[in-house]
Amino acid sequence: QVQLVESGGGLVQPGGSLRLSCAASGSIFSINAMGWYRQAPGKQRDLVATIPSGGTTTYTDSVKGRLTISRDNAKNTVYLQMNSLKPEDTAVYYCNALVQTRRASPTFNYWGQGTQVTVSS
Repeated sequence: QVQLVESGGGLVQPGGSLRLSCAASGSIFSINAMGWYRQAPGKQRDLVATIPSGGTTTYTDSVKGRLTISRDNAKNTVYLQMNSLKPEDTAVYYCNALVQTRRASPTFNYWGQGTQVTVSS
């Protein structure tokens, strides 16, 4: 089994910053892409940013220039640095990872439990 545990959410004023972390543990042979998604009340879960094991990161347009995704492969951890936060960034943030649990096995999609980010004055 693979577990993803997020941390770093909270309440912040508009214009403030937060850093989310998500650590993967368990039966991991390799991790391909990792990403962050978010879900606001009454809305669907949407992609925020992705980072492959090698290659170019991608961002949804509304967060470009404000949020930065990064990863530490040695720690199986993905981060989301969030700057210049806006009230519309308020949501539950979920991390996601495509994990290969054994050599030559297919990859499986895993999700964290979510962490609340609230941007309000």
